Amino acid sequence: MTHFIVHMEGSGKWPSEPMAIRHVKAAFHICLRELLCNQHNYRCHATPGYLDVWKDGLVFRIQVAYHREPQILRESLTPEGMLIYRDNAEAQALELETLHKPFLTSTLHGLQQQYGCFGVVCRLAKRWLASQFLLEDIREEATDLLVASLFLHPAPFTPPSSPQVGFLRFLHLLSTFDWKNNPLIVNLNGKLTAVEQTDIKNDFVASRESLPTMFIVTPNDKKVSVWTKEAPSVQMLQRAVMLAAESLRVLETRLDSGEKQDMRVAFRPPLEAYDVLIHLDSKQVPLLAKAVDPPVNTFQRGTHGGQPYASGGALPVIDYDPVRLYLSELRDAFGDLALFFYDPYGGTVIAVLWKPNAFEPKPFKTSLMNARRVKVNDDVATTVPNVEAILQDFRIIGEGLVKRLELRTEKWVV
Repeated sequence: MTHFIVHMEGSGKWPSEPMAIRHVKAAFHICLRELLCNQHNYRCHATPGYLDVWKDGLVFRIQVAYHREPQILRESLTPEGMLIYRDNAEAQALELETLHKPFLTSTLHGLQQQYGCFGVVCRLAKRWLASQFLLEDIREEATDLLVASLFLHPAPFTPPSSPQVGFLRFLHLLSTFDWKNNPLIVNLNGKLTAVEQTDIKNDFVASRESLPTMFIVTPNDKKVSVWTKEAPSVQMLQRAVMLAAESLRVLETRLDSGEKQDMRVAFRPPLEAYDVLIHLDSKQVPLLAKAVDPPVNTFQRGTHGGQPYASGGALPVIDYDPVRLYLSELRDAFGDLALFFYDPYGGTVIAVLWKPNAFEPKPFKTSLMNARRVKVNDDVATTVPNVEAILQDFRIIGEGLVKRLELRTEKWVV
């Protein structure tokens, strides 16, 4: 699926209320659908938030954007009627999707035009992060910037000329860069001068405690690091560094041997560190063909392998991903007790890691009894996680999707 952001012209006719703006955008989506269906015979599906268009076997998602909407979302009135501006998560997310991401995409497209293997290195890096359960912490845009730095600042080497070299350098950068004491400056289009880069480093040192763990600077993002502001955490970055170093060592050893080797070994995640493994029914995994080790026996998944369908006809199923929905339910229900990890590209295992303080007894409160049971010691009632019930809930919530649970009880007590 390809995403498009359609920026509408500014006009005094736009409303100044967030809900009214959403209604206007929904009306635009409906009008676009009618025009594309009637004049071009495209199969379309309009929703309040976007418009899906099916053309020549591909789905394009169009989203209408109004440049003042993030600012309007930050506006609020005090009881005295004074207009004030307060930043909030909704405005930040909208600004990221409709302003920052399109600008970054166009800039990286220019980099791809200059270096032919840039895109392939990005895909390899993202596939490795996904296979190691890290792509939700080091998001795709941050990965693109990490790879871009290899081409824009390759010293003491020359820019990578092959995907293999670029991927090895990505692992080396991730595992050896001093994330604690230095910002990673990616000078897109050469807009940052030497003086500005020095100022950025000085500001970083002065404000290090309040800045993200992984701090990536671009000409349009000198102080915030919008792509790493929320994640990764210190623990997840440390794990990424460790896994990158080990993968680099394995790949270099195999390449030095001179024999034909299976390089997919660097993409297979170590599962020994997790407490519970939820094995999924492979027939319910929509991207199974993209797995690191796809099954030998394939089966029909409602896909079409011949020539692309014409633009008319029935709209295909879009965004079918039961694993993603199951993962969301698990995190909503048990996110305070465990962390859940998954490879979105054909993974058949959800790895569960109990949080360090998950099994600590807590004072009894009727409002905090979710997935817990009462334990009485010396007439004092406390609560501890009801692990048997939690594991049973894993099966019940994932009925038809969960194949079996593998418990690593040597690391914890049921």
